[in-house]
Amino acid sequence: MTAKTLESRQGRDTACPTWRLKKILVPTDFSPASKNAFRYALRFAEEFGSELTLLYVLPPVPSASFAAIPGIPLFSESDFSRAEKNLQSIITSARNGAVERPRWKVRAGIPSYEIVEVAKDADFDLIVIATHGYTGWKHFCIGSTAERVVRAAPCPVLVVREKEHEFC
Repeated sequence: MTAKTLESRQGRDTACPTWRLKKILVPTDFSPASKNAFRYALRFAEEFGSELTLLYVLPPVPSASFAAIPGIPLFSESDFSRAEKNLQSIITSARNGAVERPRWKVRAGIPSYEIVEVAKDADFDLIVIATHGYTGWKHFCIGSTAERVVRAAPCPVLVVREKEHEFC
């Protein structure tokens, strides 16, 4: 039996176009892990000249008193304004001259579903999302938004672990 060796060819293959990241989506829950994911996304945006969008999804809170009444909003205006202030705080803390000022969105619903829908609707090229790294019973009870996004996303997803190496 003989072994074959494959070697890289010099130069680029002209049949394969260069990979471009025009739009990056960064879902956040305002945790330290998601702020770390935002730093990763900033570096990608800087490197590729990408447009960056932060997304916060207000998760539904079951309420026994109003759950049966259709048309009753599950979120108050203060929830949206608090989310807006937190998003703007993250954006202003990321003073990076090489990246255009990031955009932000607030949606209400099931986080994994809303993240995937935003990515589909706006045709994002990459999602950068944090995971808290829950395992065992906690993972079973809470679930993993990042895992559900990876399974359903229309584009590549970079999952940043909570205890990740620093990305300079």
